[in-house]
Amino acid sequence: MTMVSRTALVLPLVAALGLSACDRPSQGTSITVNGADGDTLASVDGKSGEVKLALPGFQGAFKLPKMSMEADNFELNGVHLFPGSTIRNVDVGNGRDKAFTMTFDSPADPATVRDWFRDKMGDAGFTLNEQGGTLVGKTAEEKPFRLDLRQTGGDRSTGTITLGG
Repeated sequence: MTMVSRTALVLPLVAALGLSACDRPSQGTSITVNGADGDTLASVDGKSGEVKLALPGFQGAFKLPKMSMEADNFELNGVHLFPGSTIRNVDVGNGRDKAFTMTFDSPADPATVRDWFRDKMGDAGFTLNEQGGTLVGKTAEEKPFRLDLRQTGGDRSTGTITLGG
Protein backbone atom coordinates (compact mmCIF):
# COMPACT_ATOMS: atom_id res chain seq x y z
CA MET A 1 0.00 0.00 0.00
CA THR A 2 1.48 3.37 -0.93
CA MET A 3 1.85 6.30 1.43
CA VAL A 4 -0.93 8.17 -0.38
CA SER A 5 -3.40 5.28 -0.20
CA ARG A 6 -2.59 4.63 3.49
CA THR A 7 -3.17 8.26 4.29
CA ALA A 8 -6.35 8.25 2.21
CA LEU A 9 -7.59 5.30 4.28
CA VAL A 10 -6.59 6.51 7.74
CA LEU A 11 -7.41 10.23 7.67
CA PRO A 12 -11.13 9.80 6.85
CA LEU A 13 -11.32 7.25 9.65
CA VAL A 14 -9.91 9.72 12.15
CA ALA A 15 -12.25 12.46 10.92
CA ALA A 16 -15.26 10.14 11.23
CA LEU A 17 -14.24 9.19 14.74
CA GLY A 18 -14.17 12.81 15.76
CA LEU A 19 -17.69 13.25 14.44
CA SER A 20 -19.00 10.10 16.15
CA ALA A 21 -17.31 10.70 19.49
CA CYS A 22 -19.35 10.85 22.64
CA ASP A 23 -18.70 10.91 26.36
CA ARG A 24 -19.77 7.56 27.81
CA PRO A 25 -17.25 6.71 30.53
CA SER A 26 -18.27 3.06 30.95
CA GLN A 27 -18.40 2.15 27.23
CA GLY A 28 -16.15 2.52 24.28
CA THR A 29 -15.30 1.19 20.83
CA SER A 30 -11.66 0.66 19.90
CA ILE A 31 -10.55 0.63 16.26
CA THR A 32 -7.29 -0.56 14.67
CA VAL A 33 -6.21 -0.15 11.03
CA ASN A 34 -3.28 -2.29 9.85
CA GLY A 35 -1.12 -1.92 6.75
CA ALA A 36 -0.11 -4.62 4.26
CA ASP A 37 3.04 -5.30 6.28
CA GLY A 38 0.97 -6.00 9.40
CA ASP A 39 2.05 -2.84 11.21
CA THR A 40 -0.64 -0.71 12.85
CA LEU A 41 -1.27 2.50 10.88
CA ALA A 42 -3.88 3.95 13.20
CA SER A 43 -5.61 3.01 16.41
CA VAL A 44 -8.29 4.55 18.58
CA ASP A 45 -8.93 3.51 22.17
CA GLY A 46 -12.66 4.07 22.54
CA LYS A 47 -12.51 4.11 26.33
CA SER A 48 -9.74 6.70 26.69
CA GLY A 49 -10.17 8.56 23.38
CA GLU A 50 -6.46 8.22 22.55
CA VAL A 51 -5.69 8.17 18.80
CA LYS A 52 -2.31 6.96 17.56
CA LEU A 53 -1.10 7.40 13.98
CA ALA A 54 1.95 5.77 12.43
CA LEU A 55 1.96 6.85 8.79
CA PRO A 56 4.99 7.22 6.56
CA GLY A 57 6.28 10.70 7.26
CA PHE A 58 3.99 11.30 10.24
CA GLN A 59 3.65 9.78 13.67
CA GLY A 60 1.68 11.19 16.52
CA ALA A 61 -0.94 10.76 19.18
CA PHE A 62 -3.82 12.89 20.37
CA LYS A 63 -7.07 12.54 22.28
CA LEU A 64 -10.66 12.69 21.13
CA PRO A 65 -13.70 12.44 23.37
CA LYS A 66 -14.52 8.85 24.29
CA MET A 67 -16.63 7.10 21.68
CA SER A 68 -19.10 4.26 21.55
CA MET A 69 -20.61 2.56 18.50
CA GLU A 70 -23.89 0.68 18.68
CA ALA A 71 -25.90 -1.78 16.57
CA ASP A 72 -27.04 0.80 14.02
CA ASN A 73 -23.43 1.96 13.40
CA PHE A 74 -22.65 -1.36 11.67
CA GLU A 75 -24.21 -2.66 8.49
CA LEU A 76 -23.21 -5.57 6.29
CA ASN A 77 -25.35 -6.07 3.18
CA GLY A 78 -28.20 -4.29 4.95
CA VAL A 79 -27.88 -6.31 8.18
CA HIS A 80 -27.17 -4.42 11.41
CA LEU A 81 -26.07 -6.00 14.65
CA PHE A 82 -28.60 -7.66 16.95
CA PRO A 83 -30.78 -4.85 18.45
CA GLY A 84 -29.27 -3.29 21.56
CA SER A 85 -25.74 -4.52 20.80
CA THR A 86 -22.66 -2.35 21.35
CA ILE A 87 -19.43 -2.59 19.38
CA ARG A 88 -16.41 -3.23 21.58
CA ASN A 89 -13.59 -3.45 19.02
CA VAL A 90 -13.01 -3.12 15.27
CA ASP A 91 -9.81 -4.37 13.63
CA VAL A 92 -9.30 -3.56 9.95
CA GLY A 93 -6.66 -6.15 9.09
CA ASN A 94 -3.93 -6.34 6.57
CA GLY A 95 -5.78 -8.57 4.10
CA ARG A 96 -3.43 -11.53 4.61
CA ASP A 97 -4.94 -13.27 7.61
CA LYS A 98 -8.06 -11.27 8.48
CA ALA A 99 -9.52 -8.43 6.47
CA PHE A 100 -11.95 -7.30 9.16
CA THR A 101 -12.78 -8.40 12.71
CA MET A 102 -15.36 -6.86 15.01
CA THR A 103 -16.24 -7.80 18.59
CA PHE A 104 -19.61 -6.82 20.02
CA ASP A 105 -21.74 -7.34 23.12
CA SER A 106 -25.42 -8.30 22.81
CA PRO A 107 -28.30 -8.24 25.32
CA ALA A 108 -29.35 -11.83 24.51
CA ASP A 109 -28.00 -15.36 24.84
CA PRO A 110 -25.81 -16.78 22.01
CA ALA A 111 -28.55 -19.01 20.54
CA THR A 112 -30.97 -16.07 20.19
CA VAL A 113 -28.31 -13.84 18.59
CA ARG A 114 -27.13 -16.64 16.24
CA ASP A 115 -30.68 -17.43 15.11
CA TRP A 116 -31.37 -13.73 14.52
CA PHE A 117 -28.21 -13.36 12.38
CA ARG A 118 -28.94 -16.58 10.45
CA ASP A 119 -32.39 -15.28 9.46
CA LYS A 120 -31.31 -11.72 8.61
CA MET A 121 -28.14 -12.74 6.75
CA GLY A 122 -29.92 -15.51 4.86
CA ASP A 123 -32.39 -12.89 3.61
CA ALA A 124 -29.42 -10.69 2.58
CA GLY A 125 -27.87 -13.37 0.35
CA PHE A 126 -25.33 -14.90 2.73
CA THR A 127 -24.56 -18.61 2.42
CA LEU A 128 -24.32 -19.89 6.01
CA ASN A 129 -23.76 -23.17 7.83
CA GLU A 130 -23.70 -23.81 11.55
CA GLN A 131 -20.58 -25.53 12.86
CA GLY A 132 -20.74 -26.25 16.58
CA GLY A 133 -22.68 -23.07 17.35
CA THR A 134 -20.58 -20.92 14.98
CA LEU A 135 -22.03 -19.50 11.75
CA VAL A 136 -19.62 -19.82 8.82
CA GLY A 137 -20.07 -19.16 5.14
CA LYS A 138 -19.82 -16.41 2.57
CA THR A 139 -21.30 -12.97 2.03
CA ALA A 140 -23.38 -12.21 -1.07
CA GLU A 141 -20.05 -11.05 -2.61
CA GLU A 142 -18.48 -14.48 -1.89
CA LYS A 143 -16.22 -13.17 0.91
CA PRO A 144 -15.55 -15.60 3.79
CA PHE A 145 -17.69 -14.90 6.86
CA ARG A 146 -17.61 -16.23 10.44
CA LEU A 147 -19.67 -15.41 13.53
CA ASP A 148 -18.49 -16.76 16.88
CA LEU A 149 -20.65 -16.22 19.99
CA ARG A 150 -20.12 -16.99 23.66
CA GLN A 151 -22.19 -16.58 26.80
CA THR A 152 -21.08 -13.74 29.09
CA GLY A 153 -23.54 -14.18 31.94
CA GLY A 154 -27.29 -14.16 32.21
CA ASP A 155 -28.96 -13.36 28.92
CA ARG A 156 -25.89 -11.65 27.47
CA SER A 157 -23.34 -12.72 24.88
CA THR A 158 -20.21 -11.51 23.14
CA GLY A 159 -19.74 -12.11 19.44
CA THR A 160 -16.93 -11.80 16.93
CA ILE A 161 -17.57 -11.26 13.23
CA THR A 162 -14.66 -12.07 10.89
CA LEU A 163 -14.79 -11.14 7.21
CA GLY A 164 -12.15 -12.23 4.73
CA GLY A 165 -9.01 -14.08 5.55
